[in-house]
Amino acid sequence: MNLRRFRRDSVDVNLTPLIDVVFLLLIFFMVSTTFDRSAELAIELPEASEGEAATPSEAIDVAIDSQGRYFVNGQILVNTQLVTLKTAMSELMKDSEPPPVVINADSNTPHQAVIVVMDAARQLGLAKVRFTTRAAQ
Repeated sequence: MNLRRFRRDSVDVNLTPLIDVVFLLLIFFMVSTTFDRSAELAIELPEASEGEAATPSEAIDVAIDSQGRYFVNGQILVNTQLVTLKTAMSELMKDSEPPPVVINADSNTPHQAVIVVMDAARQLGLAKVRFTTRAAQ
């Protein structure tokens, strides 16, 4: 008779190979995943035609250079504030029908400068605003 107690070996699960496999799966899925940019806004810009519309002689011509300086009918303004632009545009308005506003902006003009001209025209009640472009080559 064997009266010694039966000694059980403790069962240990080695997690190191399991963690290695999980990391390999994670790396595989990260590398093989493609990211779809379907949330991006798609904009199709209009093209300028070669035909040029006739600009009335009483139109207010506002030119903006690449630094954001304004020129109203060829005259440079002293600053780029909205009040100055509105004053210069209102002096050119006649009592008859409101004239159209023609915006000639440089391709490197800050977007904010164009918005200021549009805002000034809206505040003065000038609803006809045009943008000049060059023909595509």
